[in-house]
This record gives sequence, C-alpha cells and structure tokens, in this order.
Amino acid sequence: MKKLLYPILFLIVFTSCRKEDPIPDTGITPEQAKDSLYYLMYTWYYWYNVMPVVNPADYNNPYSLIDAMRYKPLDRWSFVADYDEFNAQMLGTFVGHGIRIGIDDSEKARIAMIFSKSPLYADSVRRGWIIKSINGVDIAPLIISGDAQAYNNVLGPANAGITNTFIFQKPDGTEVTVSSTKSTFTVNSVLHYDTLNLSSGVAGHLVFESFIQPSSDELITAFTFFKANNVQDLILDLRYNSGGYLYIAQTLASYIAGDAPGSVNDTFAKLQYNDKRQDVNKTYPFTVTSYPLNLPRLVVITTRLTASASEAVMNGLKPYMELISFGDTTNGKPAGMNGWDVGKKYWFWPVTFKIVNKNNEGDYFDGLSPAKVVTDDITHDFPDRSELCLKEAIYYLENGTVSGKGITDFKRYPQVSEKPEWMNNVFAIEKR
Repeated sequence: MKKLLYPILFLIVFTSCRKEDPIPDTGITPEQAKDSLYYLMYTWYYWYNVMPVVNPADYNNPYSLIDAMRYKPLDRWSFVADYDEFNAQMLGTFVGHGIRIGIDDSEKARIAMIFSKSPLYADSVRRGWIIKSINGVDIAPLIISGDAQAYNNVLGPANAGITNTFIFQKPDGTEVTVSSTKSTFTVNSVLHYDTLNLSSGVAGHLVFESFIQPSSDELITAFTFFKANNVQDLILDLRYNSGGYLYIAQTLASYIAGDAPGSVNDTFAKLQYNDKRQDVNKTYPFTVTSYPLNLPRLVVITTRLTASASEAVMNGLKPYMELISFGDTTNGKPAGMNGWDVGKKYWFWPVTFKIVNKNNEGDYFDGLSPAKVVTDDITHDFPDRSELCLKEAIYYLENGTVSGKGITDFKRYPQVSEKPEWMNNVFAIEKR
C-alpha cells in the first residue's frame, strides 16, 4: 500500500522538569507513556483548549496518541520520538547514502543535495548529477508517481551495510557507475560557503541545512572566513533547512546582525506559551559574537522546506535590517516545541509556544513569501552562478532590485530524502 510520509519541521528548546511533570525514570510502559503524554498535552500544548477530545485507552502507544490529539488545522509538527534515535539525530548521526533526490523540468532524477561525509560524496558525486538508475531501475517515475513502496524496495532499509549500484550522468555528459554502501556518519549542516566578488562588493554565500549540535563549530568556521574576507553582504541559502535548536538560530542571527544599531542585547525572538504557562514566556536576545558581520541587508533563498528555526531567523532579523528572499514561500511554522525525556525511552515534542520578533510579528502559518518566486534549480551545484536562485540573489545585490519577468516559469517538483529512523521517514515527499 502506498504511504507518503512528510518531513518534521521543528524549532525546539529543552525543558527542565517540574515536580508536577510526570516523567518516569526507567521501565516505562506504553500505558504510562500515554498517561504522561495526555497530561502534558493538557498542561503545555499551545492549542490545549481546542485539541480533539480523546480516550488514551483507545490508542496503542504515544505515537498514535499524539497524532490523535494534534490540533490539525494548525499543528503539522508535534511528535513522539524514540529516545536513542532522536539523540543520535540531533548529534548529527546519519545512516544512509546522505543524499536528497529531486526531479528536474525534464523529469529526470538528480542529486539535489549531498552531505560531504556521505559515501557517494567520496566518489565525487555532486548536486546536479543525473541518476540514470539505481540497481537497474529508473527511479524518476517512482518519485513522480509517489510510489513509495516501489521506491523503498529499490533503495532498501536505512541500515548500514546496504549496497546500491547507481548509474550517474555527469554534467559533461559522461556516465559513471558507482556501488555505494549505506553507512553511519555525522552530517555537515553547512553544505557550502564561499565569497562572491560582485560589482556591489564582496558577498558571503552560506548554504545551511539544519540547526543541530555540530552547527556551532561549522558556523564559527564559516563566519571566521567571512569576517577575514570583509564581506559586505550575505546570501543565506536555507532552501532545505527545516529547523532545529533555537540557540543555534539565535547564534546565526547574531553573527549576521553583529553590533548593528539596536541589535546587541536587543530582542531576537520571544516565546509565548499558552495561558496556563505564561510564567515561562521567554525572550532571546541577540548575543555578542567574535565574528560579527554588521550587515545592513540580508538575501535569503527559501523553499517550502524552509521552516521553523529558519523562519525564526528571518522574522527575528527583519526589524533590524533589509531582508529579502527568493525562491518559494516558506513552510509556515511560527511555533516551536519543548521536549520531555520520558523514561529514557521516548522524547515527547508537542508544540508549546508561538514565536514572535521584537515587534510581536509572527503567525506566518501561510509562510513567508519571497520577493520573487524562483524554481529550485537542481541542475546546478550550489556555488554555480547559473543556479537560478543564486543568480537572482546576485542580481539583487548588484542592482538593488529584482530582475525582470524571469528566466523560466516557476515550477515545484517532488523531492525525496533519506530521513533519520526516529522520524520513520525512509521515504519523504514534500508536497509543495
């Protein structure tokens, strides 16, 4: 049976336990876990007063219970995760080939993204390469039709040791066969950074994929480089960034704003909880960094995958600088989660707060719209100036305005991504 699974897009903060929070220490049963979740949802859930009324006994585990209790008109994100798998994911641990596959406008499958420590990257595979076949199967029709079962049968489970044979067509037209074995590795959240010498000056260019624990050191490396090269502008590519830790978002925004007038120690984001938890409302300020850019403007590349912590960075910087985006409207998640470790067996992540900026602007559930819609051009690698989104960003920096009608019509194409096991998303199609 065909089953389409969707990505979890999140902005999270950890919660210190209060005495009234039912967090068993060890040996928790599914029944105890359901009771704990039920209590937390009525106490902390942002939409507790409008969520469905359910009987926990009707559900087998907390995974199905939280899905039943979600306020579905707005909440697409609250989830329960396996304790060990979640911890590994947020440390950057990944099992697979380390790729995202997309469909181009000629209905060919291509590498849309690849982690630098992935097995295929070591074989020189890069974004933009055409995937002619995997194990002799043309996967493009499977992705286009949404046949998840057939796709999963071709790629196999997300287990280290699974080998698949790829036939790629490189940008020069030559073909190469690569046998790749899925492995466990630590992902890089900074996919690329460089500088662009433009007529408007030196611009930094950062492709950032997620706000996870390894991001801190990766951002230090990138912004040390930007500072040393005296960048005057920044193109921030968040097209595949679905969120993560709020403290990383705070750090990234602080690098960008620097000590621009009114930013240091001023409000980056405010967390607003439900009416039962107003005592934990919190303000996150911009912080002092060693490599501030002090930018007067920021250009962002976005897609429907751009969500949560990524949107918080955009919304939080907006009161302090000119901010313009190109690509597609973002996902629309002006809310975030607190996490509860339950018996070292589960993590509970219900939506618990709304996030707003200094001017109390938020509620962008329909997403943040770009100044100009531009197709995610997976036929070119990120640093290629012919890539449509990057090309539009460069045009804006050099001319101070968007380009004309556009090079091509805007289109949205399906993409699939290997996902961490705790999300149970071996196959994830982004409906855009």
